[in-house]
Amino acid sequence: MAMSGGKDDGKPMMEMNTTPLIDVLLVLLIMFIITIPVQTHAVKLDLPVDDPNPPPPPEIDPIKNRLGITATNQILWNDTPVSLNQVKTYLAQTKSMVPEPELQFQPDAVSAYLTVDRVLAEIKDSGVSKFGFVGNEQYSSFGKAARLPN
Repeated sequence: MAMSGGKDDGKPMMEMNTTPLIDVLLVLLIMFIITIPVQTHAVKLDLPVDDPNPPPPPEIDPIKNRLGITATNQILWNDTPVSLNQVKTYLAQTKSMVPEPELQFQPDAVSAYLTVDRVLAEIKDSGVSKFGFVGNEQYSSFGKAARLPN
């Protein structure tokens, strides 16, 4: 069915009506997309498996526990590497012990201040009452190298 585009001269329209053609092409495109098989991409990963014999967690000493920070900013609980969340758990366990064990804190002289600050904040938040710094002799020459003799 040809429609006039606003000319009333009575002559037949010589242009092809493309609307039905576009509709047919869209239907064919949709049918083509539907019939394409779904592409599945497989990525081969070697996932870690659970160790049947995990190492035992570091024990909490009923007398004293040592909390340290290495030069590489690794947190150690009784010389065993732990995360900050594990430190929170251990501090809560020591707080509930009777009598409360002593907590000795020894950061390395070159450890990052941010790591030391976070650990100290956790110690403060836990409410540990028997707390002390050990190994302060490593700071005995702090700032002396920069001074010139008079």
